[in-house]
Amino acid sequence: MIDLRSDTVTKPTKEMLQYMFEAEVGDDVFEQDPSINALEEKGAKIFSKEASIFCPSGTMTNQIGIKIQSNSPGEMICDELSHVYLYEGGGLSFNSGISVRLLQGDRGRINADLIRNAINPDDVHKAETQLVSIENTCNKGGGSIYDLKTMKDISTLCREKGLNLHLDGARIFNALVESDYTANDIGACFDTISVCLSKGLGCPVGSLLMGSKANIKKARRIRKILGGGMRQAGYLAAAGIYALDHNIQRLKEDHEKARNLSLVLQTLSYVTDVYPVETNVLVFEIDAKMSTSDFLEKLQSRGILAVEFGPQLIRFVTHLDFSNEDMEVVMEALKGIG
Repeated sequence: MIDLRSDTVTKPTKEMLQYMFEAEVGDDVFEQDPSINALEEKGAKIFSKEASIFCPSGTMTNQIGIKIQSNSPGEMICDELSHVYLYEGGGLSFNSGISVRLLQGDRGRINADLIRNAINPDDVHKAETQLVSIENTCNKGGGSIYDLKTMKDISTLCREKGLNLHLDGARIFNALVESDYTANDIGACFDTISVCLSKGLGCPVGSLLMGSKANIKKARRIRKILGGGMRQAGYLAAAGIYALDHNIQRLKEDHEKARNLSLVLQTLSYVTDVYPVETNVLVFEIDAKMSTSDFLEKLQSRGILAVEFGPQLIRFVTHLDFSNEDMEVVMEALKGIG
């Protein structure tokens, strides 16, 4: 099957597996796994943060980042399409005991003016606004990218208002290879940064949370409480080191494939809209005459997997296991559906 459901479906390459097999390991709960220590140091250095911590998933790094920067009862501001709100099982209320102020941005992107108007006054009837979270790239927004000025304006506002600022950067490297800003620029804007290694970077599992030494010390305690303290997980961390060394720039190939698929979709009579393609997430709308379940069944009968992404919406995600030959098959299949 050609799997376009997500970039999480990738499997380690032979080179990555070999690097994993050769990893030196120890007990990470005792902070004695050299491979994990090396990955955490590497991740922090990339974003010019003091420290980082390795966790099993991006959901965990997001939830920890929010937990250590909030104090129940309180409130977080984010866009209504945010992964931390839509796809993390209600963890904001369960783990952190906070409410959420949802904003309607542009394909998942909010700005300082929207945030300023959403900050609660010092009123006992209102939850205390404590932090802001943004997602770059925004999955539900079709892989949309923030510009640097918007992020800097949000960061400035948060510092003026005494608010913490978290980045769900699950696909931040997809944004970085397409933008004129750097990881250092990102690091300067945010208090905590969550980065997923098991999406476009191709690792089998794992995410990093970056921040100050004080915040990461808090994060280590919360990770333990959540059951994320692993032992000889350096084999997994080695995959992250390999990915950061070899798999960042190649993300542009995934983006180009998504753009090429978009051009085909725009010519098809049953496709009514295609979101702007900025990275590797391709979202499109099909005509109401065909249900999404029927469309997905037709794809699957042709050996292709995708996911429903809302009413009449379909999502494709290109990745390192999606070859040029696969793309030709998908293009022909799309043209044959009607």
